[in-house]
Amino acid sequence: MKKAFTMLELVFVIVVIGILAAAIIPSTKTNPLQEAAVQVVSHIRYTQHLAMVDDKYADDSPTVASPNWYKRRWQIVFEYVTSEPKYTIFSDGSSCDGNANDSETAVDPLNHDKILSGGGTGISNINKINKKLNLNQAYGINSVSFSSNGKFAGSTRLAFDHLGRPLIGKIGSYSSAYINNRLLQGQCQITLFNSESNVTIAVESETGYTHILL
Repeated sequence: MKKAFTMLELVFVIVVIGILAAAIIPSTKTNPLQEAAVQVVSHIRYTQHLAMVDDKYADDSPTVASPNWYKRRWQIVFEYVTSEPKYTIFSDGSSCDGNANDSETAVDPLNHDKILSGGGTGISNINKINKKLNLNQAYGINSVSFSSNGKFAGSTRLAFDHLGRPLIGKIGSYSSAYINNRLLQGQCQITLFNSESNVTIAVESETGYTHILL
C-alpha cells in the first residue's frame, strides 16, 4: 500500500522551494547599469565596424578632390541635452563641423526606421531617434566620463580610422589625418554613473577592442 506524504514532509518541501526561489529570483532581476554598458559596448564596436567597412582613406595631398576625408570618419559622441546623457553615431558630411545631423547619422541596423541617436545636438526628427540611446531615460544614467591615462580631458567622443584604430577628440578640428598623438595611446575608459553605482567600459589602443571592466 502506497503511503501519502505527511504534513511535515509537505511543509519541508515548501520551505526548500522557498529557499531556492529566494536564491534564484534576485539573480534574474534586471540591472539597468549593466544593460546600459552592454549597449554602449555594442555600439562602440558597431562604430568601429562602420569605419572599417566604409574605409574612409585617401592620399592626404593638396591635389585630392576631398582633402577633408579624415574629418568624415565614423565616430560616436556623447553629449548632454537637457541635462541627459545621450549619444550619436555618425559620419560628418561636407561641413565637417563635428556635429551630427539627421542625414549623417547611422541607421539602426535593428530597425531601419530609426537612427542611432538619442536626440543629440543637430538631430531634428524626433520620430527617428532611438530612445535607448538616451541613457538617462532608458537606464537612469546620470553622467558619463572619459579618461585616457589623463589625456584629452573633457573629450566625450571616439572615432575610428580605416583600420579600426581608435582616435580621441573632435576630428572636425584635425588639420591632418593624425595629429598630436590623437591615435589612442593606452587604454581609454568610459564610465557610466547612476545614482547608486557606476560601471567602466575600456577601449584598447591599436585594436579598438571594447569590453566592460570587472
